[in-house]
Amino acid sequence: MNARAMIERFDVDAIGAQLDAEGYAVLPNCFDSREAQALARLMDGRCVPLSSVSGEPGSGERFYFDKGLPPPLHAWREALYRCLAPMANRWHALAGLETRFPAEFDAFLDANRRAGQHRPQSHLSRLRAGDRLALHRHDEGEQVFPFQVVALLCAPQRDFTGGEFVMTEQRPRMQSRAMVVPLALGDAAIIATVQRPVEGTNGYYRVKLKHAISRVRDGERVGMELVFHDGAGSR
Repeated sequence: MNARAMIERFDVDAIGAQLDAEGYAVLPNCFDSREAQALARLMDGRCVPLSSVSGEPGSGERFYFDKGLPPPLHAWREALYRCLAPMANRWHALAGLETRFPAEFDAFLDANRRAGQHRPQSHLSRLRAGDRLALHRHDEGEQVFPFQVVALLCAPQRDFTGGEFVMTEQRPRMQSRAMVVPLALGDAAIIATVQRPVEGTNGYYRVKLKHAISRVRDGERVGMELVFHDGAGSR
């Protein structure tokens, strides 16, 4: 997994345009089947220390990268942050928010620590038949990066059925909008973390977003969420 080569495969302007229009942008074939399987195997905890968290019954299992991401993933997240930071600053300017993000990921993590945010949020997830992940968003703390990454590490229809990745968008004085983000084995998607600016007749306004995974009907669904900011406190 070469971080620079992976990023250079994609059209950054096209990603920005899709994020502006929909609040997400799919990055097809980010990981080949071998890489996806290797990431899924990290859940056994032998190669990378992970902490397992089971939520409410029927919500599956989550495995957090408490000691930091493995080197290939860390390099990829770092490279992706550099691409997304200018978009993040543009979104904040359009939304009338004062926070601006530094160009380098390490500087952003330093800002997290100064704000008391030390709890890693990136994790792998495993959902079996009957499990689902309720609507949620990673919005804790002062330093919240407006984008995060989700990825699918197994094959729909072969390894599981159901388990669609869903986003909802809450618009002022309008019905909420639901979107199913199409993901295949090895695909990733950049999604809006909490909110995004939308142009209206009187300028830009903010719409709030959450994401979820629908009920898995059969098999086992393995996915990944990479979050750029840490949560408040420590795990």
